[in-house]
Amino acid sequence: MREILQERARATRRSLLEAAAFLFAQQGYAGTSVNEISARSGRTSGSVYFHYASKEGIAQAVVREGFATWPSLVARYDDPSVPPLERLVALSHDIARALAEDSLTRAGARLWAERHTINADLPDPFVLWTTAVTRLLAQARAGGCLAAGIRPAATARTLVRAFYGFCTLTEALEGSHALTVRVSDWWQLTLPALQRDPRAGQAPTRPAAASPPTGNCPPPHALPVGAPATGERKRTARTTEHATNCPERQ
Repeated sequence: MREILQERARATRRSLLEAAAFLFAQQGYAGTSVNEISARSGRTSGSVYFHYASKEGIAQAVVREGFATWPSLVARYDDPSVPPLERLVALSHDIARALAEDSLTRAGARLWAERHTINADLPDPFVLWTTAVTRLLAQARAGGCLAAGIRPAATARTLVRAFYGFCTLTEALEGSHALTVRVSDWWQLTLPALQRDPRAGQAPTRPAAASPPTGNCPPPHALPVGAPATGERKRTARTTEHATNCPERQ
């Protein structure tokens, strides 16, 4: 009986959380009421207060849950057989996709942006992300792929903040559907500043569909989104087939 009650409680909490996330993402914190959360979830207002004590409490839970999947997301990019900068690009696309499509992530991001209107402390969603980017940049530097003068920790802070601002403004101007496309544009501008030799083979600006190559640096034939047409691509490949980003391969 206790297990049945616990399972019911978990189901209730989850339905309240998902309803709140949808409404917070659409209407913001101030524009969402407890009554709306209970109506959307099919639960009573008393259930909201029983499980979360207050609207502030459910907002905190949404932010925590919205970014709770990030540790497992980051862990997917620990594969040393994939060049670090390619892993960095792939991670950014997954984050952009979550910001565009996942209601909990979207709600968490909006609530964090509105944190000064919420009478509760919200967790910082950028700590783990910045740590992961720092680690990937450090690995790229160790492999000889990073431009001289690039400091992983300082660069990671700048990249995360610039990327998040880019996503926020892109959604405001074009809608969330444009995020996954515009991220490739962002990397086309940003990657050359990170690479030791941007004239050599370029890391793809979106995750490759094929199996990733081995080694620390991108392959010479990897081209960014918006690469030339087939004939021009062949000519480009011929001019870069002996160039790589890694000094040990030169």
